[in-house]
Amino acid sequence: MILKPAFTLGGRVASVACRAPQIRRYLNSSDFCIHPLVREALDSRRPVVALESTIITHGMPYPQNLSMAREVEEIIRANGSVPATIGILSGRIHVGLQNEQLETLAKSRNTMKVSRRDLPYILSQGLSGGTTVAGTMIVAHKAKIPVFVTGGIGGVHRGGEKTLDVSADLTELGRTPVAVISAGVKSILDIGRTLEYLETQGVCVATFGDSREFPAFFCHQSGFQAPYHVQNEEDAAQLIARSLNLQLGSGVLIAVPCPEDQAASGQLIEEAIQQALREAREKRITGKELTPFLLQKLNKLSSGESLRSNIALIKNNARVGSRIAVALNKIQRAPGWRDDLPQNENVSLVPRPVVIGGINVDFIAKAGGQTNPSIVRQSFGGVGRNLADCLSRLGKTPFFISVMGKDEHSESVLRHCKHMDMRGVLRLEGHNTATYCSVFTGSGELSLGLGDMDIHQQITEQYVSKFKETLCLAPLVCIDGNVPVSTIQYVCQIAREHHLAVCYEPTDVDKASKPFLSESWRALACISPNLRELRAINRTLGHPVPADLPSTLEDAVKTALTLAQPLLGELRCVVVTLGQHGVLVCCQNMDGRLSLLPGTFNKATASDELCAVHYPAIPVPTEEIVNVSGAGDSLMAGILAGLLAGEDMDDCVRMGLLSASFSLHSYEPVSPDISTTSVNVARLKAQQWPVAKRWKLT
Repeated sequence: MILKPAFTLGGRVASVACRAPQIRRYLNSSDFCIHPLVREALDSRRPVVALESTIITHGMPYPQNLSMAREVEEIIRANGSVPATIGILSGRIHVGLQNEQLETLAKSRNTMKVSRRDLPYILSQGLSGGTTVAGTMIVAHKAKIPVFVTGGIGGVHRGGEKTLDVSADLTELGRTPVAVISAGVKSILDIGRTLEYLETQGVCVATFGDSREFPAFFCHQSGFQAPYHVQNEEDAAQLIARSLNLQLGSGVLIAVPCPEDQAASGQLIEEAIQQALREAREKRITGKELTPFLLQKLNKLSSGESLRSNIALIKNNARVGSRIAVALNKIQRAPGWRDDLPQNENVSLVPRPVVIGGINVDFIAKAGGQTNPSIVRQSFGGVGRNLADCLSRLGKTPFFISVMGKDEHSESVLRHCKHMDMRGVLRLEGHNTATYCSVFTGSGELSLGLGDMDIHQQITEQYVSKFKETLCLAPLVCIDGNVPVSTIQYVCQIAREHHLAVCYEPTDVDKASKPFLSESWRALACISPNLRELRAINRTLGHPVPADLPSTLEDAVKTALTLAQPLLGELRCVVVTLGQHGVLVCCQNMDGRLSLLPGTFNKATASDELCAVHYPAIPVPTEEIVNVSGAGDSLMAGILAGLLAGEDMDDCVRMGLLSASFSLHSYEPVSPDISTTSVNVARLKAQQWPVAKRWKLT
């Protein structure tokens, strides 16, 4: 038996830091996942509004919290900005959440409140949590989002002069340059002492509207005056812009009163607060558990009036905050604006994977009987697109490089791929987007395939070279067989010069050998062929190959081992897909670990350096299989997602097998059900898996 190998990318981030020191001071790709729509808005300098997630996880009961979160995001969109709800899922900070991720946070009862002090622990333990005002400010600032909307900020608790219970939100406002749009301070707090504390921290506080009367969250008035007020969104934006331009290092608090017709009765709320505080003291509830307890108690004691006001005020804050962000964005885009961060700290320079490959519009026909009538469906495929799609759904959004025509098909592709980063996809006038038509028999066998793929030849070395900086920063580069030979050779050259990990997906038998027509293949780290493609590769290299390929599992594994072994003198890993029989991973065993980083291993000189592991597939009954076209790509994307997350080899491969199982049940090549919540290590641990068989290669 051999030690359990683990996938790793080695020291890619460290090597990147040597060439690009600014990356160290910005978002680390292992900790952050930026939603493609948020990334696109930031890169194109459109207004973005940050939203916290503690209001979802701890501020309201389910399902009001979920419906509120979705409505708030929609209000922000309707008023001209892009919403970026910030939360932590499985140890990764997400800037912008998918619908299913919002639902996960809304339903979970075990998530934690995450402030500045909690971030290192939550991330290191792979936990999930809702970010507080302080936690959200930190992330928003790092993501270069200057406006953040919330319900109400924390403050000095009543009796805080004795307990020293002061929210970290206040100190964060004093040291993080983000504008916070809120309905003032939560009514359960000592508002007067909170305003004094903000003054000590150097925070500019202004009310929104005609009055300096500082709002009290649920209530329109608190009896305290703010130092300043701004009349409208434009005035607020000017105030924020001046603060940012001065680089004071502190935030701005814009206090927006709850609409009078939806505000709660001040007397009712105060009586409820006093009763809730008495119960909290009796139960000795303190610290970060105190605020959720008080809010929940207030909702009960006010017969839901506090919750209704809470929902109304956050919606109002979202409307005002989005308009402030739009006004601020206009100021920042004007000539002469001096940004508050160095220009080279661009979110697009965060190291992340790159996928280079084809996009197809697929037409799939399945015979309905013995005559011509059939069922015809349209979907969106292409090996490169499928890999990028699945990686995006698994939270590893890659930079995708491809080419399409400037036609109706490309418009459909872009609409379908909104969750992906498509900025590297070129659209060419006078060319057709690649299309492929496959005809299947009633039993699911392919009987005819027709394709118009000429446009893939436009994924040229010259076009890909425009993204050389992005390539050189990538922890992993995937390239498919649709790409021209000269472009593959260029990527391999870059990989050799900059020590990049490059994986090659052969695509089909005719394209499998492209890198192997020259010495380029020696720069590859990994390939993922099926048996036919692996045989074609060996034939190109002049190695002996079998005339016929086996059909039984035992013989298929034996043949795959024989064909993979000659390649492992150069490649770090050969992943052989075996269809219904699962997958065979052949690799170099380095003290129980597998590295895809060039330069971290010696050429194989002893047989005990090589190992192989066979993982059976998840059984799927034939009648349940809907589409096989993207299962292999989903498998490889799942493996690579695990690799990028630093998981061990068993978990990486099982993430791939689970992803492939989802796609087999989907009409789309990559199942929309694949996500970080449906495919993760916790899900793997909860499932029974057949025992993997391991060998030392001789």
